[in-house]
Amino acid sequence: MAVASTSSGIYESSSALKETEVKCTGCNIEDQTSKKQCRKILENLCNLNKLPTQKNSEQTPVAQLTEIFNCDICEFKTSRKRNILAHYKAHVASQMFCCNNCDYKCTNKKSLIYHMKIHTGEKPFACNICEYKCIRKCTLQTHIKLHSGEKPFSCNICEYKCIKRSNFQKHMKIHTGEKPFSCNICEYKCIQKSNLQKHMKIHTGEKPFSCNICEYKCISKYSLQTHRKLHIGEKPFSCNFCEYKFIHKCSFQRHMKIHAGDRPFLCNICEYKCIRKSNLQTHMKLHTGEKPFSCNICEYKSIRKGDLQSHIKIHTGERPFLCNICKFRFITKYQLQTHFKIHTGEKPFSCRFCEFKCIRKGSLKRHMKIHTREKPFS
Repeated sequence: MAVASTSSGIYESSSALKETEVKCTGCNIEDQTSKKQCRKILENLCNLNKLPTQKNSEQTPVAQLTEIFNCDICEFKTSRKRNILAHYKAHVASQMFCCNNCDYKCTNKKSLIYHMKIHTGEKPFACNICEYKCIRKCTLQTHIKLHSGEKPFSCNICEYKCIKRSNFQKHMKIHTGEKPFSCNICEYKCIQKSNLQKHMKIHTGEKPFSCNICEYKCISKYSLQTHRKLHIGEKPFSCNFCEYKFIHKCSFQRHMKIHAGDRPFLCNICEYKCIRKSNLQTHMKLHTGEKPFSCNICEYKSIRKGDLQSHIKIHTGERPFLCNICKFRFITKYQLQTHFKIHTGEKPFSCRFCEFKCIRKGSLKRHMKIHTREKPFS
């Protein structure tokens, strides 16, 4: 093999290699990209490999600790030598190791070996406390902290603590207001790339996760896992003030605000207060008269999408909610819950002036007009 004469003396070429292929004798890396760009990257790799590695941080000068490594190809910056080395290899060999089953690509063989276990289903690391299994040892070590309660990363602004450094870094963006990922179709912005990927499925209409019991489909695996709890009746979050139980943690947290009297969202037209911002936005449509959801069979219009979906069932005759006592069917779950109070004898709404009690809030409002002597129909 002939050695080409170059200023750096680290490149090797041959007539057997393609004209655009360059091989570095210092790193044993080959690439099929632009010869000029490849040599630049390889030279950076070799120069970085020659830098001394500091094993003892106590003896390292402060100036060296704060040194920034810049990529000459893109805008990537890092304070760690190993990160810039790995980054350069991503430029040089972005397709070096490819999965035969999917589009996965990586820059080192070890990562590909780990990835292949996803396809084979192999999970060699198992928790000795629960049934959890995983592919990587480091993932198992992180999982063990769930049992020990160890949360080594804590926020110095609020009381947030977590197990993973990556979760801590994401949390800090809440305080800084940083949302680096933005949708190119609407104004949506978010902290995590995964959230943007899920959001994009709203625009494409893609719902890759489907329930094997009913026709429910959704964007995320987590939403499907939560949905399945409806079928098994699992409600892990329960209120210690009343009998309410919830599937979602966020629903439970909103409910707790009712007991605390916390209603932070106020209407600037009337005295309406609520727990959720979305509820206030829906309420404001009462004042504006906006009814964005309309029936394509009749002239019915509504403020809420859920109200329209319930209305459509009138046309289809669908009554999916069945009373297991009298076998009466209802269009909505709320109607069934209200009806069921007839069988239990529960009357949660009571008059503060007399002993009148009733099942429905609307019935109490009508009753109150007796005391106020209000006669709306005259």
